[in-house]
Amino acid sequence: MPPAPLRTAVWPGKPYPLGATWDGFGVNFALFSAHAEKVELCLFDKTGQREIERIALPEHTDEVWHGYLPDARPGLLYGYRVHGPYEPGAGHRFNPNKLLIDPYAKALFGGFKWSDAHYGYRVGSTREDLSFDRRDNARGMPKCRVVDRAFTWGSDRHPATPWPDTIVYETHVRGFTMRHPEVPAPLRGTFAGLSTHAVVDYLKALGITSVELLPVHAVADEQHLVSRGMTNYWGYNSIGFFAPEPRYMTTGVLSEFKTMVARLHEAGIEVILDVVYNHTAEGNHLGPTLSFKGIDNLSYYRLLPDNPRFYINDTGTGNTLNFAHPRVVQMAMDSLRYWVTDMHVDGFRFDLGTVLAREPYGYDPGSGFLDAVRQDPVLAEVKLIAEPWDVGPGGYQVGNFPPGWAEWNDRFRDTVRRYWRGDQGMLPELAGRIAGSADLFEKRGRRPWASVNFVTAHDGFTLHDLVSYSEKHNWANGEENRDGHSANHSANYGVEGETADPAILAVRARQKRNLLATLMLSQGTPMMLAGDELNHSQKGNNNAYCQDNDLTWLDWARGLKDGAPLLAFVRRLIALRKAHPVLRRPLFLHGREVAANGLKDIVWYNPQGQEKTAEHWRNVEARCISLLLNGRAGRHAGPDGQPLEDGVLLIVLNAHAELMSVLLPEVPGGRGWRCVLDTRSADGAGDERIYLSGRPLMVDARSTLVFTLVEQPGY
Repeated sequence: MPPAPLRTAVWPGKPYPLGATWDGFGVNFALFSAHAEKVELCLFDKTGQREIERIALPEHTDEVWHGYLPDARPGLLYGYRVHGPYEPGAGHRFNPNKLLIDPYAKALFGGFKWSDAHYGYRVGSTREDLSFDRRDNARGMPKCRVVDRAFTWGSDRHPATPWPDTIVYETHVRGFTMRHPEVPAPLRGTFAGLSTHAVVDYLKALGITSVELLPVHAVADEQHLVSRGMTNYWGYNSIGFFAPEPRYMTTGVLSEFKTMVARLHEAGIEVILDVVYNHTAEGNHLGPTLSFKGIDNLSYYRLLPDNPRFYINDTGTGNTLNFAHPRVVQMAMDSLRYWVTDMHVDGFRFDLGTVLAREPYGYDPGSGFLDAVRQDPVLAEVKLIAEPWDVGPGGYQVGNFPPGWAEWNDRFRDTVRRYWRGDQGMLPELAGRIAGSADLFEKRGRRPWASVNFVTAHDGFTLHDLVSYSEKHNWANGEENRDGHSANHSANYGVEGETADPAILAVRARQKRNLLATLMLSQGTPMMLAGDELNHSQKGNNNAYCQDNDLTWLDWARGLKDGAPLLAFVRRLIALRKAHPVLRRPLFLHGREVAANGLKDIVWYNPQGQEKTAEHWRNVEARCISLLLNGRAGRHAGPDGQPLEDGVLLIVLNAHAELMSVLLPEVPGGRGWRCVLDTRSADGAGDERIYLSGRPLMVDARSTLVFTLVEQPGY
């Protein structure tokens, strides 16, 4: 039964902006639905359990239902009931018995309590979703909350780190702090915990420039996970694109997120959000009705043209948002601008980004959404990173996003992993990846930073597990180890999993340093996974999306103790990258630019000190190579236009399982080479010796060395 009317004053209001907007006097409510017949605004008491009033929005303008409540204030809890046809065969799934989340809600109150009442059809009916469910689901739904967007930002500014100088650190709000001994227990796992001095100081000392947070938008855990006592830990199951996920908040007010951003900015660290606009938590035709499905299913989702009862599933999650519809594009754009202007974030990583650029005829780098982003003055100032693939037809689009975008480069990941594992014939591919993947990204004026290089990410093995497991071990997920990637290009070096064998442990430790060194010494934008520098392990689980426990939470006590040498190595490595502009060139290197002394900008050598020829590159058994980078050749200016001077670096990579003799090249004006990084050392420290040019150097198995050129006096 609907609540008795309280006769709250309601005025016509305005169709824009969408959502619930407090203007200092009252609240305007506006909801898009092209096919609804009536929209009811439902108000709740402060507990969110009792519906106290139901108001039919009085106006309908340009497919937007709207009304203004002059007596409403921030903190008011609300939801919607939307009336219209329930005709799944025609793409309509209206059911006013279901309380719905406002797609533009800025905050949610309470959590989901799963029951069959959340489904628009009768669960268990032989007619499946063609049946109709009349149960009210309001008691099990989170409520939308009207917010006051005011916040005193003071002198906060975007760090605006130039792309070539960016080092991304992918992490999880909850997992990063749940076991941190210096974070107060009530703050662990929250935005407040991530903004504590201990955490911010650690990130600053590490040297990274940008934290990339796994999804923080409001999420709905899948019912099948909840029934097994699990959650969607990663958060790739969004149900609200404006509201922060309540589980990451101690207070429930937006200032907690904003304070986190301000404190990270104060330390010079950018905040990048991993965002999931490609699908929602409502699943396929048998999924629940929580928001979009009940508001305007036909507009929000891509449906099969010949049978709109069913969803196009280019995401592998059951549904795909319809970015061919202008209101879906508007929602995503409004969301992005909101997180930049109101929440001060510095960029976005777009999960399954190909979906966002998929028109009815396929992927289009000139799609409506990508064109909208490209011309937007707010988004022009932030970082945009695409995960350039989905599971739909033609879904793999690495290198095919338009100018202004960076992209996750899985070709880099797989090549570097295979090279250090010792696979045959990897040197030509490795050289291209280290040099910035020009074959993929050098078009339309794009720069090397467009390649986001990574060896590990949340999806897959951690660095520790990459060198400890040959196979995935995902049994804890309850899916009989069928989930997760099987082609991991990993190795265990003698024993599957943990071991006390010192020889195996030594090889694994060096391989970690080699993988990280290759990442940070390559042209492009490096991204590392949080916890890799602390030897974090997930026990061989390469798909820990549902593991909200010690398996995924960083063990700081053990990591800072046992992982101290690796942490020191990472800090040294990042400092080396920052100290040498030649490692982050603004233009692609092809060996065509020549310095005054005749030395090219990039030169590849074989172990005999010869510049590599086509014949050398065809040697599939070769696993040792030297790379010379000349900082005095080619254009290399900073963002202020001033030239960035650098010397000459020599990088020696040996993935052979045996000692190799490597001739150090002779360079005009150079009298020798000084080692500044050595992965044979636990912390990567080099030495002060000068190694003479033209002389052979014995390079240990599976090792990386970096040298700077020692020049002749007065040269």
